[in-house]
Amino acid sequence: MAASCSLPDLLPLQTQLDSALPVAASQAESEELVLSYLLEADSRQQQLRVPDFAEGLEWLNTEGPISLYEDLHGKVVVLDFFTYCCINCMHLLPDLHELEHKFSDKDGLVIIGVHSAKFPNEKVLDNIRSAVLRYNISHPVVNDADATLWQELEVSCWPTLVILGPHGNLLFSLVGEGNKDKLFLFTSVALKYYKQKGDIADSRLALKLYRDSLPPSPLLFPGKVTVDCSGDRLVIADTGHHRILVVRKSGQIMHIIGGPASGWKDGRFSESAFNSPQGVAIKKDIIYVADTENHLIRKIDLKTEEVSTVAGIGMQGTDKEGGAIGDHQPISSPWDVVFGSSGANENDVLWIAMAGTHQIWALLLEDAKLPKGSALLKGTCVRFAGSGNEESRNNAYPHKAGFAQPSGLSVSLEEPWNCLFVADSESSTVRTISLKDGAVKLLVGGERDPLNLFAFGDVDGTGVNAKLQHPLGVTWDKKRSLLYVADSYNHKIKVIDPKTKSCTTLAGTGEAGDLSGPRFSQSTFNEPGGLCVGYGGHLLYVADTNNHQIKVLDLGSRTVSVLPILEPEVYDTVDHRMPPTVKVPVLPKSTPCVQLPSLSVCPGQDLQFSLSLVLPAGSKLTEGASSFWCLQAEGLFQKTFLGCKVRLFPDGQSCASEEEIFLVNEGMNGCFKVRICVAELGASLKRP
Repeated sequence: MAASCSLPDLLPLQTQLDSALPVAASQAESEELVLSYLLEADSRQQQLRVPDFAEGLEWLNTEGPISLYEDLHGKVVVLDFFTYCCINCMHLLPDLHELEHKFSDKDGLVIIGVHSAKFPNEKVLDNIRSAVLRYNISHPVVNDADATLWQELEVSCWPTLVILGPHGNLLFSLVGEGNKDKLFLFTSVALKYYKQKGDIADSRLALKLYRDSLPPSPLLFPGKVTVDCSGDRLVIADTGHHRILVVRKSGQIMHIIGGPASGWKDGRFSESAFNSPQGVAIKKDIIYVADTENHLIRKIDLKTEEVSTVAGIGMQGTDKEGGAIGDHQPISSPWDVVFGSSGANENDVLWIAMAGTHQIWALLLEDAKLPKGSALLKGTCVRFAGSGNEESRNNAYPHKAGFAQPSGLSVSLEEPWNCLFVADSESSTVRTISLKDGAVKLLVGGERDPLNLFAFGDVDGTGVNAKLQHPLGVTWDKKRSLLYVADSYNHKIKVIDPKTKSCTTLAGTGEAGDLSGPRFSQSTFNEPGGLCVGYGGHLLYVADTNNHQIKVLDLGSRTVSVLPILEPEVYDTVDHRMPPTVKVPVLPKSTPCVQLPSLSVCPGQDLQFSLSLVLPAGSKLTEGASSFWCLQAEGLFQKTFLGCKVRLFPDGQSCASEEEIFLVNEGMNGCFKVRICVAELGASLKRP
């Protein structure tokens, strides 16, 4: 149904209501004001009708396209205009979830997500589908890729809620986040009003949730990854499973902390709970976690196997200054964390990318003084840089600078850098913050106008001439003095030389995909969210978020592989590392050496090793005795070993059983899954 009305047509009427509500003396008086407003708005029903959804639009979570004037006739409809990158839009989702829980479609309420993209990458249906899954959105979502409905209703910003009556007529609009009370007030009064008029239909909407057909996987939308100083342990934010994994560099899980359900609970690993955790930082046996949707910073102690809360109060804060002791200080959507130094002591500060308030905060791990700040006590959680305005403003004074949803942090304490690197996602820039004086500067991306948050693209170049698209992660390569960037919406990994400010593509084609292999240039990613350098600067681990994987980039051979995530119930029974008491025998010089031809392989390729043993004439084995087998290698596979015991049976008998074990590679990433079957004094080893 064609209509010419838009939100400005509603503005004069709703302005009066918005002015009257703050001075209402009671809830009953507020409801009376809304009811009087509805009577007036309903009398203009014909003039306030909105256009139907255009034909040919793509829909999610439904069995087919939805018509406003057919499928939604008799419903109070909430249109949520959002773009999935936007932190303010994310903040609105808990309110919508709660509203859906209170009023169902049978009660007469339907919520429709209208996805109107900011970035080109967000117009792709598969990417929106991934976001719908990540955010656990269970209502219908329409892909308004060309912003048709956005423009027809003259929506001006994200997020905007538009509430319609049962005849497709405009009732209310709510701009921005923080309008939960009004949202519940307006919808409850509207449902009651139209139900009394007999205009509400109790029909159900045909939903088809994509999440119901999602196959299980070890990881679900991993957001961030980090590695300890030894390079032996990785920490993965398994965001979609609401848990933290600590794994060996072979991928074998050592600890599962939290999950699979979301929540907020401290205590033992098995009983703790997180809500979409993102950033992780590890020093020795302590891990700090940006527990994003709980608006908390959590601490994990691997020795005591306990989780505690060190900052935040469990609900979104609006404070843009801070200064209270951590667990009394409200914070908003922390997205990344990294250890740093105030200058006095190393690792005495935990830097926090506070995406929700567009700032960089600090959690003091010891008494310290921040650049251009006063002395602070241990446990204090305080704003370090950023005014709280969403912009891309550089300034010599950190509090006057502006960020736009900072989502990734890395630190370099070496001269001449001595700075924080910030992936500022909504401005599509990488910025630096001096740890000497707090000055905020542009490294690459964006443009010089601090208010232009649409200066994005995919261009290799220098400084402001380089273009990124919503980067979510950065990591410093101390060995090479280079900075790696997860250029998330370009599906690439890029590298920045801070000396020259040059930014070039390291890996990825620019198209979303899941291809590993022998060349960086041919590999593909899908919205990588975080990354870290490991194994002495040889490897780059990437949280390939929408592919539900950790990818491993070998910076020497320039190959890409996938880190296998091996569940603990597997490695508890099959990880037969060499016991420390067993000494590998030294072979005599007379031992024959069999030279085999060299074989070129790449990560992910299947290999098979076969070994047949024939005892010398006159030799025999003691029946039932164990034999020790050891496999060693050199070069990149140095310190690779297999420590296991198999039982040999003489006289042509087979072994009692077939056993899977792991050949653990100590020299580089990966493990070999080996099947040993000893029969008639022969053994076969296979890497599937």
